[in-house]
Amino acid sequence: MPIKIAAVSGSCLLFCASAFSVTAWAQSPLIPDDTDTSSLPTNAVRQFRAVRVDQPPVIDGIIDDAVWQQANVITDFHQTRPGNGTPTSERTEVYVVYDDDALYVAARMFDSEPELIAAPVIRHGQGMPSDDRLVVILDPFNTGRAGYRFETNLNAARHDSLYTSVTSFSLDWNTIWDVATSVDGESWIAELEIPFKSIPFDPAIETWGFNFGRAIRRRGEEMAWVSQNRTYNPSVSGQMTGISGISKGVGLDLVPSLSVNRRREYDPVTKETSTEPSLDAFYRITPSLNAALTINTDFSATEVDNRQVNLTRFNLFFPEKRDFFLNDSDLFQFGNIGGMASGNDATSLGSRENARPFFSRRLGLSENGAPVDINYGGRISGRVGRWNIGTLAIRQDEFGAVDASDLFVTRISANVLEDSGIGFIYTNGDPASNVDNSVMGVDFKYLNNRLASGRTVEADAWFQQSETPGLDGDDASFGFGLRMPNATGLRGRMAYKEVQRNFNPAMGYINRADVRDLTADVGYTHFFGGTVWQTAFAGIDAQRIERLEGGLQSQALVYRLLELQTNTRDGISLSHTRNDENVLRPFTIYSDQNRQVAIQPGQYQFSESEISLNTGGQRRLSGRLNYLQGDFYNGERTNISGSVTWNQSRFFVLSANYDWNDISLPQGDFVARLTSVSTQVAFSSTLYWISLLQYDNLSEELGINTRVQWIPRAGQEGFIVLNYNMQDRDKDNTFESAFSDLTVKFRYTFRF
Repeated sequence: MPIKIAAVSGSCLLFCASAFSVTAWAQSPLIPDDTDTSSLPTNAVRQFRAVRVDQPPVIDGIIDDAVWQQANVITDFHQTRPGNGTPTSERTEVYVVYDDDALYVAARMFDSEPELIAAPVIRHGQGMPSDDRLVVILDPFNTGRAGYRFETNLNAARHDSLYTSVTSFSLDWNTIWDVATSVDGESWIAELEIPFKSIPFDPAIETWGFNFGRAIRRRGEEMAWVSQNRTYNPSVSGQMTGISGISKGVGLDLVPSLSVNRRREYDPVTKETSTEPSLDAFYRITPSLNAALTINTDFSATEVDNRQVNLTRFNLFFPEKRDFFLNDSDLFQFGNIGGMASGNDATSLGSRENARPFFSRRLGLSENGAPVDINYGGRISGRVGRWNIGTLAIRQDEFGAVDASDLFVTRISANVLEDSGIGFIYTNGDPASNVDNSVMGVDFKYLNNRLASGRTVEADAWFQQSETPGLDGDDASFGFGLRMPNATGLRGRMAYKEVQRNFNPAMGYINRADVRDLTADVGYTHFFGGTVWQTAFAGIDAQRIERLEGGLQSQALVYRLLELQTNTRDGISLSHTRNDENVLRPFTIYSDQNRQVAIQPGQYQFSESEISLNTGGQRRLSGRLNYLQGDFYNGERTNISGSVTWNQSRFFVLSANYDWNDISLPQGDFVARLTSVSTQVAFSSTLYWISLLQYDNLSEELGINTRVQWIPRAGQEGFIVLNYNMQDRDKDNTFESAFSDLTVKFRYTFRF
């Protein structure tokens, strides 16, 4: 009997010259679905025809419905890792059918050792970096520019992502779809149902971009149906033909929710109980253009942020986690600002995201992270022909001395050339003050993945200007970037960003202003092709930030000396970093009731070396250990950090993280510690209990977030969420209750 688990639901100039010296085109022929593709190049445009059926299959994780016999069987998968286009170690069979309402995908993934199938993720909405997984990528508009990614594992956990560009995607986006899985003695099976109501599409387009991926983690093996340069994404995919007569229904989703909240402060003692109904409504104006309305928006069930220790003088960056703002968030991306230096170890997340004109986390949250009521809001987003549209209007309630405000953002872009785009953005309003503010910007994105030898070149350019009373002149920001990503051999990129001193995106994100920021990196990846070692990488990452009036602000040069990974996903890396910091004003990095430790003005040069070890996350017991030793401003720092995860079963996972900084400075010594422990308990595929405990000795605050989450069907959710904080205000190892917040919430999606 199969076991079933069901879930319903600068050498800059040299680099630039070499990048554009590749001018030969590598045109890919179209391969019809009746062609033997076993010997074709991996980047050939593969094609299959989806079969329309009258009766949908039963999504139960068993491929025994008669409709699957009508489908074309796709078996021509190949390795992307460790091999490149080589045959896979195990056979995979994929079937695709559809009816008026949904697309159905079934996959049988043969495995000679089914008892070793890795499935550490046990709840919905999590990434699957260490799971044996099935990946389905859809590009309903067949533009090769954006798309949707659906992943599942043996536990029938659902994870969906929205490609914000062809090389990056939002992990927090989610939509409604269903999956069920089973395992027998020779394979594991997944059946997916993706409703057409859950994704935008153009009914006039009968050919969709389509791709499949699969991972066998214990062998470090990745495989795909179509790939290029060991990569697959919406720009590197095949085609699914024959899609016609599909329906979005009425196109209306109503999502009412009700939450009961009891909030208590302990010093001084205050208690407050509230019952809040809210309503989200989503309407498909056309199959590819959506309208959304939110009334009395409730974010009480949003997951808490992971704590960070800040040892710099610049703001940290915390990502958006609220569903309302994550839906269609790709349409509001501007200039690829956050992605221009992504993966460059010399940069911080805050510096990479610096100068974003729109950052939805500024809405509905105060400067200290406290929720601010959103009375109502509306959004129109989607695609009309070559145009991509995102418009958002929010009425935010008053808080503190800040009056109620109307906030507006519109983002419009057009597809040009083969895979490129040009766009415009405008924001109006300041959610954190009573001062008027607006930002206007234009951007251009170039993509060419048709170069010789399967290489890709990407480029971005953008300009934006803010208008704020009292800040006249020097209120612009602009930048450009050039990248040649490559999973094998030589890769490189560079980017330049200038942020003038009065540039003020009140609805965006600023990490530092009055600077010019230059980043560059170059590296080389070698694949061994053996049975033990898979890859070796070495490279150099660099960032230099100068003040516009002259002089260095920060510089980092990271020598990534060696990064080795085995076919079982174990790894070791060695690096050395050289830092230059020019501090003009003192800033405090540690304080308690008795003293403060501050970095004084001056020019500092310091270096540090790091070694990292990690084991593959598919193991029952896995972990990571980092050791860093070196100078720190005018003193020294030792950093030890690590994590350990116990995948006890598909029903219980325990993780612990620890980060310890021992800093010794002439002006004072201190230790910064950050600890977290999390547990995940799956009572079934629809009922979870998740807990997170976090502590850091700088705030001396112990935070507990625990939630019971019930998902009887995709689109139906119930929560019981407790946030409880304790604090050692006197830092005498005596913790007292500081805050508690208990929320019971249920929301239900009605689809028409």
